[in-house]
Amino acid sequence: MNEYTDKPQNLDKISKNMRELVLIMRKLRNKESGCEWDLKQTYNTIAPYTIEEAYEVAEAIYENDMDKLCDELGDLLLQVVFHSQIAYELGDFKLEDVIAAVCDKMIRRHPHIFGNKKEKDITSIRKTWEEIKQQEREEKSQGSDFLSMLDGVSNNLPALMRALKLQQRVAKVGFDWPDLYPAIDKMYEEINELKEEIEQEAPDQSRIQDEIGDIFFVATNIARLAGCEPETSLILSNRKFEKRFRQMEKEIRKNNQSIEALNLDELETLWEKAKKVVG
Repeated sequence: MNEYTDKPQNLDKISKNMRELVLIMRKLRNKESGCEWDLKQTYNTIAPYTIEEAYEVAEAIYENDMDKLCDELGDLLLQVVFHSQIAYELGDFKLEDVIAAVCDKMIRRHPHIFGNKKEKDITSIRKTWEEIKQQEREEKSQGSDFLSMLDGVSNNLPALMRALKLQQRVAKVGFDWPDLYPAIDKMYEEINELKEEIEQEAPDQSRIQDEIGDIFFVATNIARLAGCEPETSLILSNRKFEKRFRQMEKEIRKNNQSIEALNLDELETLWEKAKKVVG
């Protein structure tokens, strides 16, 4: 018997634990008896921690570590409660407003579950979801002079993630590669342009940086058209590199060698060996 799937979650216990978390945060922010550190925090000072906690949730998922995921999700939930407590004190909004807003949004964006829509296939569901989001953006922009397709793509997203969002938006109106291969050809073109800039008699660093940015942007397009999430792809590549390099270091220590004393050919041999060990 699986205690998590063979019976419904205890909503009363969830409600009780959530209430306790809110009371803990309220006590920490109490002006007379609260924690000095918590009292000094603002939206802006807490924002970096919120981002960090979201990445730690993702890391636990990639590691398939369920104990860690449970712990990190708790830390992320704390961030929601923390921001909401600050908002309550400033009169901006309350935690119940946050919960009510997301409940309304999920019901509104799932008319095939909570409304009269009948589609069940993923493509139709996704299309409806995007149409509703666009309608929401239009409603929010009422009174402004111009609504861009790119409105609402946050400037604070990681660069690869933001590039993906921008590309997905414009692809909806047909501004897109017909398939993967022209995007790959574009990558070769951008690499050649980078080489030309580097090989100039007096290379312009700003132009080199611009060309490198274009390469990243095209790489994001390639990932999207190949059905891969670019941020996740890079995270996995980082993890793969780290595992292989650590394996190299272990091999070097085992041989009582110093990594600094090895030449590039020797390091390359160890790298190839590490690839066979850790994949």
